[in-house]
Amino acid sequence: MLEVGWYSLKLFFKGKLLRNPGYFYRQVTFGVIIGLLLLLGLEKTGLNLAIVIGISSLLTGMAMPFLLKDIKMK
Repeated sequence: MLEVGWYSLKLFFKGKLLRNPGYFYRQVTFGVIIGLLLLLGLEKTGLNLAIVIGISSLLTGMAMPFLLKDIKMK
């Protein structure tokens, strides 16, 4: 299993794994921006920083499969 992950990682960094890398980078950037806005917005509420990081990480992690559902591999 680690061998498959290592092979996929090598193909990704060579640019041979994704059919449309621009779409992938755009969706990941959109997810990061959503996570950052959640983090900053929740921080303004005055909650404990650990709780804010946990909630924003959880919500961002839940959003990523929906953002990356149309990724095509070569």
